[in-house]
Amino acid sequence: MRVSIFGLGYVGAVSAACLADRGHTVTGVDPNIDKVELINAGRAPVVEAELAELTRSAVTAKRLRAITDPLSAVLDSEVTFVCVPTPSQANGNLDFRYIEKVCAEIGAALREKSGFHVVVVRSTILPGTLKGLVIPTLERASGRRVGEDFGVCHNPEFLRESTAVADFRNPPKTVIGASDSRSADLVQGLYEGLPGRVIRCPIEIGEMVKYADNTWHATKITFANEIGKICKTLGLDSHAVMDIFCQDAKLNLSPYYLRPGFAFGGSCLPKDLRAITYHARSHDVSTPLLNSLMFSNGEQIEQGITMVLAARRKKVGVLGFSFKAGTDDLRESPLVEVIERLIGKGFDLRLYDRNVNLAKLTGANREYIMKSIPHIERLMVASVEDVLEHADVVVIGNRGEEFAGLAEKLRPDQLVIDFVRIRQIEEHHANYAGICW
Repeated sequence: MRVSIFGLGYVGAVSAACLADRGHTVTGVDPNIDKVELINAGRAPVVEAELAELTRSAVTAKRLRAITDPLSAVLDSEVTFVCVPTPSQANGNLDFRYIEKVCAEIGAALREKSGFHVVVVRSTILPGTLKGLVIPTLERASGRRVGEDFGVCHNPEFLRESTAVADFRNPPKTVIGASDSRSADLVQGLYEGLPGRVIRCPIEIGEMVKYADNTWHATKITFANEIGKICKTLGLDSHAVMDIFCQDAKLNLSPYYLRPGFAFGGSCLPKDLRAITYHARSHDVSTPLLNSLMFSNGEQIEQGITMVLAARRKKVGVLGFSFKAGTDDLRESPLVEVIERLIGKGFDLRLYDRNVNLAKLTGANREYIMKSIPHIERLMVASVEDVLEHADVVVIGNRGEEFAGLAEKLRPDQLVIDFVRIRQIEEHHANYAGICW
């Protein structure tokens, strides 16, 4: 394909050389004449492994050139990539001046062009930027309409400095958020044959994915460093600890625990987190990330309570209140805290959890229930139907098997507040609210 790339910094230069290496004809656009002259001389404008060789060979093969003229670049291409910087402002927000400027230039060029053209934003942008800034700017400058006269995609990059060329050739995933399928097809064709999954999604999802990735990477680095500081106080080899940690691909390095939902609880996570942060404090080790976890967990509990209070209905039913499905363990169950707070505010509750009911009868958790939370025991009922008959608000607290088919049993007027995301109810019950979705 014929591709133009606006912005010849790190992402733009790597993308230009790699796309040219794949056989596409690429025109780079940048107002900085030094960058333009470097590329036209077959030299890379940034230092990156393999990039100098790719740039030189692509220029020699006449598949890569650089210019300063936006109009001719758009007219001579089928797809335009936006790879300009989005630096931070003093308040942390992004500075969109470069995005807005090049979109105005691209839009003005589209006004002069016949035929469908696709604009692909590869810069890292906050969710809502394409629809709130990029598309309006392109439409205003071009006099054309997105989805009809031109298409727009967000195609975030996952390139690490020092391994960017290797990452381009072996991406963990290729994400395409598109205004229309025609545009998505064209962008996907640029990467045909590369490994990794191609994931097509709504534009805003594509914009958010990069932030989820980078904040996770930052969290991992900070987590490892804080564990390392604690290990040092104990005279332990932190690398040996984390090497063992990373060998667990079932729980530690996996999708497990990475589904947004309600707060954590149970007999292990809160207790162990308090113990390790206490140890750190007692040795004057600062662990702000670890210290924040219990606070953040409490915020999730507050969010659940707030959603129930906002419904302004006093009759509430809770389905599943052990700390997770398949257990009768109520120790530090966040659902128990929600229930106790609602009782204190005068709500009329009914509770059902098959495993907790069995525990009450068999004694597995009987002592804890009777001594610590007897007021909850008095609110427990014998079936899901008993809860539904009573409740105007139904809170789903865990994924108990007994809640299968719940969507068909709900009254249309009942509000469902879902802490775990049961898709069938979300899709078929009009009066539904999820805690994180």
